[in-house]
Amino acid sequence: MKDRMGNQLSADQIIQKASNRFGNYLLDFELMLLRFVGHIPFSFIRKFIYRISGVRIGKGSTIHMWCNFFNPYGVSIGEDTIIGDHAFLDGRAKLTIGNHVDIGSSVLIYNSEHDVDAANFTAIEEPVVIEDYVYIGARVTILPGVKIQKGAVVASGAVVTKDVVSMSIVGGVPAKEIRIRKLTKLEYKLGRARLFQ
Repeated sequence: MKDRMGNQLSADQIIQKASNRFGNYLLDFELMLLRFVGHIPFSFIRKFIYRISGVRIGKGSTIHMWCNFFNPYGVSIGEDTIIGDHAFLDGRAKLTIGNHVDIGSSVLIYNSEHDVDAANFTAIEEPVVIEDYVYIGARVTILPGVKIQKGAVVASGAVVTKDVVSMSIVGGVPAKEIRIRKLTKLEYKLGRARLFQ
């Protein structure tokens, strides 16, 4: 038996590949079920199910409807944080989202991508960290290995390919610094979730 690159496999490698394939089928089934959970119009029910599925969610945080996950066990969300509708949270490598973070609708956060220069197109996984008081506008894409530091703002539609420094406002494709926030003291609370979102 050969792999997709045409290399001969040993018996141990075949067993390992079969085991990985079965594990991936189970994960795919779990992710499908979590997509159904996203249609439940009560945030407290969704949050309960997401927690038992492995997502760590802090007190007072909300994940709005239709959020998608990849490997929920790798996702950690702090307190008083809001994740907008249709967001995609990738947990294949660790995804850490801090306290008082506001993430807009349709934000895509990836921590795994293909190595376009590798002969076998292998995946590269790097953690993503979003620190406290960060605001991420709608339809932002965050790529693997990025750290967005405390108080930073990412403008809607930006593609974040590298670290964002504390209190800066970035935007564009790829995201570049626009200016520094005028706010000097970060102590606001985002508040409660709306009932049917």
